[in-house]
Amino acid sequence: MVDRKTLEAIFKKYGFTDFQWIYPKDIVVSQWVRMKCMFGCPDYGKNATCPPNVPSVDECRAFFQEYDAGVIFHIAKQVEKSEDRQAWPKEANEMFYKLEREVFLSGCFKVFLLNVASCSICKDCSRSQCLNPTKSRPTAEAFAVDVYTTVRQHGFPVDVLTEHCQTMNRYAILMVE
Repeated sequence: MVDRKTLEAIFKKYGFTDFQWIYPKDIVVSQWVRMKCMFGCPDYGKNATCPPNVPSVDECRAFFQEYDAGVIFHIAKQVEKSEDRQAWPKEANEMFYKLEREVFLSGCFKVFLLNVASCSICKDCSRSQCLNPTKSRPTAEAFAVDVYTTVRQHGFPVDVLTEHCQTMNRYAILMVE
């Protein structure tokens, strides 16, 4: 694996300065997260990178065990209008795609990104088979990650928001080896 200082320089190059190295065994994978996707998320079944088009909860849990290191990236954003809550994550996702690619090219061949928001690359997602697999990535929630527990145990803020004007705390997870 490439040394952490080199990787951190790449992270900062893309403007990501609020991050923390983690051990994948500390990532909390829970069945309830998948249930919230199934019964509460408008993207369920409408996106090739969302359930049910992703691995099972047990497969996700096993996936994380194949890594020795990961990075949690924190992005805080406050918007004035509720419709802006969906626009800015697309830009963040695009930057994370580029970051993942550069980390791969630096020698981390197992690098894998869990993005801050559902994929929105294609205007019309095929749902069952991704049309852009080189750039699309699932979210941590799609991989059944209990983001609340996982990020809180690393000192990051996360709360249920009741007003659109409250600061959103979004998280991406980069698995590296």
